[in-house]
Order: sequence, then structure tokens, then C-alpha cells
Amino acid sequence: MTGNAQPGRVGYRDIANDLRRQIDSGELPPGSKVPGENDLTSQYGVEQPTARRALDVLKNEGLIVAKRGSGTFVREFKPIRRVSPDRLQAGTSWGSGRPIWTADVGTRPRTEGVTVDVELPAAQVAEVLNLDGGSHVVVRRRTYVVDDKPVQLATSYYSEALVAGSAITQINTGDGGAYARLKELGYEPVRFREELRVRMPRDAERETLDLAQGTPVILIVRTAYTADDQPVEVNEMVLDSAAYVLEYKFTSED
Repeated sequence: MTGNAQPGRVGYRDIANDLRRQIDSGELPPGSKVPGENDLTSQYGVEQPTARRALDVLKNEGLIVAKRGSGTFVREFKPIRRVSPDRLQAGTSWGSGRPIWTADVGTRPRTEGVTVDVELPAAQVAEVLNLDGGSHVVVRRRTYVVDDKPVQLATSYYSEALVAGSAITQINTGDGGAYARLKELGYEPVRFREELRVRMPRDAERETLDLAQGTPVILIVRTAYTADDQPVEVNEMVLDSAAYVLEYKFTSED
């Protein structure tokens, strides 16, 4: 198309399709600069609004990202591989005094903005934790940063009556994190349920995670249970979808 473009005969979708083909084929590899609006107007013989709209299509698809003062580039994807259920095995992660993150990135990420509060829970959290009306929860909020890039927001909820006075109510929960502390309290998590969905980010999430235009987030809600099926934690995680591959391992055995 690029060699035969004629004014008035090329629409923004044609330009977007051509650029998408170049990205998919590797002609424009990850990290490479994408032609700007002025280049596209000249190359395809179109007006600037048409060129701008073509680039917006690819930004909304998450294929390209604009970097202020530098131009527009093909999105690079260097994923964190989140492996379940390996990351929750007590014998190889938190039960050994290591963070669950070691199964994902081999090290502990930087944690920013940790807050601990006591609040009345939302109805859905109270229901999952089997709390009576008026019961409070300890809420831990934090942001995880890998290679200087925020990649995940996490908010954990615990019954205040269950964890009062423990390190779970402190900024630093100690080696092994909150699950190790729950075990010390006699409420060891042994079973987990995760619910996952994808949605577009809220404004605050977009800002905190520094998300490029068109980037959805992955919402994972994990509930931790003891051996007698008592729910002891609800953890709501918001992940930058451009930073993750989610891997799940299964067997055919009961």
C-alpha cells in the first residue's frame, strides 16, 4: 500500500492495518520508532487528522506507545511470569521465609506506598470473610515495583479480631510475609481461590501504574483458607497487563 498511496484514497483504517502488518511481521520490531503524523501524511498522501486517527487506533489496541518528547514506539513486552500454584507453595516460598514473588521474578520487588488501616469492609469483603455487621478489617495497601516500573497494586483484607496485635498490622510483616504470620497465629493458609478478570483501569490505577493508552489491567482476587475452610485473607490485585504472563499448572489427578 505504501508505494501506491494516492491522496483521498487511503483511510485511517488502511494506514492502521498497514502499520499493524509491519508490527506483526517484525518489520517494525518491539522498541522501534513508528512513523509520526508528518511522516504518515507524506507517505500515504493523507491529511494530519487521518494520520493521527490511525495512530490512535494502534495505541488503543496497545500495540504502540507514545513517549513524551521522543515519539511513538512499538510496545516492548518483557513479561513477569506469574506461575500458579508454585508461588503459593508453603515449602518453597512464604513457609521458608521467602516472599511469594521469588517464584515470579526470583527476588523481592521494591514495595512502595505501604499503608495499614482499620476500616469497615465493603459488603463483598465482609461476606467472603464471614464477618458480622460492624466488624472491622485490617487493610494493607501497597504498590510493587520491578526494575523501577510499578507493575501491581495490592489491597489485602484481614479480620481485625483475627490479626490484632500481630505484625500483619505493621508496615513490615517480617520474613515470609502475612501468610507466615497467619501460620504463627494458628491460621495457616493451605487452600487458595483466585478469580480473574480483565478490565480497563480506573484513573488512579492508570496514574499509579503509569499505564500507556489502551492498556487494560488484570484484576485478581485471591481468598486464602485454612485447613478447616476458614477464610483468612482477601487480596485484591491490579496488574499491569503489559507486564505479565499468567501461567497455571494443572494435573489430571484428583
